[in-house]
Amino acid sequence: MKKTLLIIYCIILVSCTKEEPKELDFLIGDWVRLNDRANHQTYETWSSNLTGIGYTIKGTDTVFKETLSIIKKNDILFLQVEGVNESPTLFQFTSMTKTSFVSENPLNDFPQKIEYIKESDTLKAIISSDGYSSVFKFLKSN
Repeated sequence: MKKTLLIIYCIILVSCTKEEPKELDFLIGDWVRLNDRANHQTYETWSSNLTGIGYTIKGTDTVFKETLSIIKKNDILFLQVEGVNESPTLFQFTSMTKTSFVSENPLNDFPQKIEYIKESDTLKAIISSDGYSSVFKFLKSN
């Protein structure tokens, strides 16, 4: 009986485990921005559970920091950004491939759209709204 309960428990535990979309593995790692402003260095680090942190250092001071997460709500993927606004901002995935994704939130002032694109050994993050965009080009550092 104990053995049967243990097996049932293991099955339930495995079935409840959060499954990360394998299509987003291209994000995982430590990234360093190549096209930064003078005297600034920006980094992004993504872990295998698809949570990340982005931060910018000027000299010895951290001048910007955000927490990033790929989350699923009601079977819909979102990019969640925390640390920029008072509450987390959600960007709904509108497209995804093995090397890119687009997420959008038309109600957010800026940005309304966030894209990540893996090209060879670089990762581009493009943030945009109403015709204005900014490109962050990263090189993997590990």
